[in-house]
Amino acid sequence: MLNIEMCGISFKNPVFLAAGVMGETGAALKRMAKNGAGAVCTKSLGLEKRSGHRNPTVVEVEGGFLNAMGLPNPGVKEYIRELEGIRDYLKRIDVKIIGSIYGKDPREFSEVAEILEPYVDLLELNISCPHAGGGYGAQIGQDPDLSHKVVSGVKDSVKIPVMVKLTPNVSDIKEIAVAVTEGGADAITAINTLGPGMVIDIRTGRPILGNKFGGMSGKAIKPIALRCVYEIYSVVDVPIVGVGGITTGHDVVEFMMAGATAVQVGTGVYYRGYDIFYKICKELEEYLTENNLKIKDILGKAHEF
Repeated sequence: MLNIEMCGISFKNPVFLAAGVMGETGAALKRMAKNGAGAVCTKSLGLEKRSGHRNPTVVEVEGGFLNAMGLPNPGVKEYIRELEGIRDYLKRIDVKIIGSIYGKDPREFSEVAEILEPYVDLLELNISCPHAGGGYGAQIGQDPDLSHKVVSGVKDSVKIPVMVKLTPNVSDIKEIAVAVTEGGADAITAINTLGPGMVIDIRTGRPILGNKFGGMSGKAIKPIALRCVYEIYSVVDVPIVGVGGITTGHDVVEFMMAGATAVQVGTGVYYRGYDIFYKICKELEEYLTENNLKIKDILGKAHEF
């Protein structure tokens, strides 16, 4: 009942692990796969090792979390060792691998994509991190021309499907969605974290995060994410993967009605545990059964009104 097809690839269910959560090692990805994820997404990988921002990098706030990781990773070539150890297992249990990548320019994105391509089923271009700095992340994703160039370059370099993760921190997300689609994007992931925002320790007067500012994730951003998915669906004809504050099967139904073919879960793992994927799938299946519906019946339904 929950099987979907997206970008020519079959998934056993539409509930995926988002980038940046439990994706630091192959063992962590394997754990999420064992707990029911239809696909797992690596942490964002670049050409070279990157230490990221200094601690603290995450702080809980009302309605979610602020994080300023700064794209820490061991470099794509080193991380491949993690994937080599789990690829056969994930194939046996029919869980797909999405490789999240970043770069400072189109050339670097393409180089990372070429290196990672043999080890993943799809690529997700992170052009949307709000606190990376140095020309990375949202500094690319807020510019439609540069976003188009990055996507076009990667599409010329690889044969597997390419997803593009968009930032909500733009004046018109539809403009960026059209730009990346015209650049060749096979799917769009929406959204990355909102912000950046900050938290201050009133005892010391110091900002709590080491980077001072961080991106907001969690339940509080769900209405923003829903609106973004709804708007993107209205202007492009590629699958959308919704992400932002998803913790229940009913959340998934909302995102699908807004136009999402699949969803990703991030901070929801904190709220409901590693088996959140099984829980969400069960709740989604119960909703569909009780209402005598299939996923295709609810996809984009909110656009009928």
